[in-house]
Amino acid sequence: MYVRILVINGPNLNLLGEREPEIYGRTTLPEMEGIIRAEAEKLGIDVSFLQSNSESGILSAIHEARGRFDGILINPGSFTHYSVAIADALKAVKIPAVEVHISNIFAREGFRAKSVTARACVGVITGFGPASYILGLHALARITRE
Repeated sequence: MYVRILVINGPNLNLLGEREPEIYGRTTLPEMEGIIRAEAEKLGIDVSFLQSNSESGILSAIHEARGRFDGILINPGSFTHYSVAIADALKAVKIPAVEVHISNIFAREGFRAKSVTARACVGVITGFGPASYILGLHALARITRE
């Protein structure tokens, strides 16, 4: 069975590699996408990517995923902590989603320890750098094939 996964990256993730490398590392977003794509090929997964600094852009992508994708791998960025709209959209489309974060959000500032969007996801993987995406991809591969 061929699985289709939409990978969504939220605000400021287009600056990966430049922005706070002591927290987010030096891997750029295009490099991250290449790493994910290579792993997806090994798993027989087709991946598409979206990065948006706009909540409405992310909402539209989630809505448009209906009937096109089997799973969503999402790093909502700072929207993690307050976007009820993204959480509601993830619930509404009924596509399994896994939330990922490069840094350990629970080891950072207090406001980052709360994820509003996690409640709409099957699970959350946080703190493993770029490997968080790979772990999330493997989780979605298993979930969508069961």
